[in-house]
Amino acid sequence: MDYQVTSKWDESLWRKVEPVYREAFPEHRGKSNGVLRRMFQRKLSELHTWTEAGDVIAMALTSTDRPSNVLVLDYIAVRANQRGRGIGRHCVEAISEWAATSESCRAVIIETEADDTEENAERIKFWQKVGFQLTGYVHPYIWVSETYYAMYLPLDPSFKPDDDGKSLFKYITKYHEKAYRGGDIE
Repeated sequence: MDYQVTSKWDESLWRKVEPVYREAFPEHRGKSNGVLRRMFQRKLSELHTWTEAGDVIAMALTSTDRPSNVLVLDYIAVRANQRGRGIGRHCVEAISEWAATSESCRAVIIETEADDTEENAERIKFWQKVGFQLTGYVHPYIWVSETYYAMYLPLDPSFKPDDDGKSLFKYITKYHEKAYRGGDIE
């Protein structure tokens, strides 16, 4: 499996990645192409891809918060017909290694839906199996109805929020605000 990271928008690469992204995150759950394109133009994101025989089988979108040395993992998706092979775990390990060595990050941070559903419980279970720690704080956003937990994977053993996870949302919220600043473009 080939792994690639890019911080530049590449329309032809995105056309190969987009089916994997939209399969996992339909238009109403993911960012529009305009927002994604603008995030790369503003140097807010990195696109991680995993390919086999030239086909994209997994992808992730991240954002490095350089002043704080943390990586926000915004989206990760494995093509549905490739799930169950350990690819998700492999992707998280590759991202973590890249974040620690190339970006000098102290932690990887994600948000996951807090609603008490079987699907959300399965997601949290996956993240815990790959080393993420669940925090107790439930974060409400003003722009979406769902609530979220923050989870973190320490890359530096000393990294630990000094609260119930609320402080982790300052990184996540800062990223979302920068991503959406200026409205959607298509």
